[in-house]
Parts: sequence; structure tokens; C-alpha cells
Amino acid sequence: MKTKIVVIGSKGRMGIAIIRLLGLDPEAEVVGAIDEGDDLDEVLPGCDAVIDFSHHSVSLEVARKTTEQSKALVIGTTGHATEVKERVLALGQKVPMIFAPNYSVGVNTLFYITRKTAEILSRGFDQEIVEMHHHFKKDSPSGTAAKLLEILCDVKGKSVDELARYGREGEPGARTKNEIGVHALRGGDVVGDHTVIFAATGERVELTHKASSRDTFAGGAIRAAKFLQGKPPGVYDMFDVLGLK
Repeated sequence: MKTKIVVIGSKGRMGIAIIRLLGLDPEAEVVGAIDEGDDLDEVLPGCDAVIDFSHHSVSLEVARKTTEQSKALVIGTTGHATEVKERVLALGQKVPMIFAPNYSVGVNTLFYITRKTAEILSRGFDQEIVEMHHHFKKDSPSGTAAKLLEILCDVKGKSVDELARYGREGEPGARTKNEIGVHALRGGDVVGDHTVIFAATGERVELTHKASSRDTFAGGAIRAAKFLQGKPPGVYDMFDVLGLK
């Protein structure tokens, strides 16, 4: 039986990619394509799962409506305020939900090896994150960069607020021992590049993922929606989908 999916943000770059790939997937189908001005309530009853790649400003409302209809939810938007994210995740205790900063299999592998590398290179290595996206991207740093930062801080046992340094200018002084620099570049049609740098005296390790097509994210989101079918309520992530836990 095919997984019936509603796509929110259907006219955006990611929405278009998801709908195109769903048209090629023998295990899933689009039963609703929702964008600004469309009525989500009309299509929710006929679906198994919702994939939302619209905008973080509507995530809470989408989560409320899917919860009321007991539908699985995949959220791909980023840039949420902390309070909004917490409220959305609370609703995820009532339905199966995946709230992930990135749905690429490769990027989630990057998350995994970044943690392992940070554990190995815990002493004597400065850590920096550099990301680049197309000039249309609105939030900064990217959700993926924010997740990488969170991983590095977690390994250090410190909070993001304690360690993050977003860009540098003027004369900020010498780099402190534990700070983690985060640098966002914007330009052209770059789909998404992320690099985690571990730099010590005499050597440097760089972990890099470069996306050349949105299909990698769209395919991962579809995979996530199918994974949620039959799962009990709760918040899952791509590590669950990929069996990395």
C-alpha cells in the first residue's frame, strides 16, 4: 500500500523537488500540494503523512492541525525560535514526528562522524564551521550548521551560548581556547556546502559535505515520511531512519 503524503510548501524549491520524486516512487503518492492560500484542512483527512518545507512561521500551526488529525509529520523548515521549537516538539509526543535540520543521508553521516571526530580530537584542536548557500536563503546560520555546532558543544560539555562565535570583524582579540566559530556565506545557486574544521599546530582535519541537488534532501524527507508509518507517537530523527543509533 502506498504512503499517502501531503506536501506543504509545494511551490518552493524543496516542495517542487519532493513532488517530482514522489511521482517516481512506487511506494508513495501525493494526495495534497499545499502552499500559501491553500486549505490544509481539506486534504489532511486523506493522507498518512505530511511533509512541511514551507516556512518556520507556520510550523506550529501545521503541527497543531496534524496532531488533531493524528497524522505523521516531517518538518524540514529551519530557523525556529526556541519557544516555537519546544512547542512543536511537545506536540510530537502525540503523533509520530521527525524534526530534523537536514534530510540528506550524506549530511546525517556528517553529523555522525563529526561527533566521533570531536571526541577523538578533543584536545589541542580549534573547531570552526563554514557553510554556504544560495542567495535566496533567509536564515543564518543554516539549520545544518546549527546542528553541527550543537554536536561540537555537546562533546565539550558546554552550551551553544557559551562557545559560539558568529563571524569575526575588527579586532576581537586572539581566538579563545574553546570558542567555535560559525561562518555563513551566501551567493549564487549553491544548494548547500558545510565544512567542519579541526585545526591544530602542524595539522588540520576538514570534514566536508557538498550538495549539488535538492533531490538528496527531498529523497531523505520522503524516506522519513515512509519510516514513520506504523510508528508510535514521539519525536524521531534521521539517525532513527538510517539506523545510526
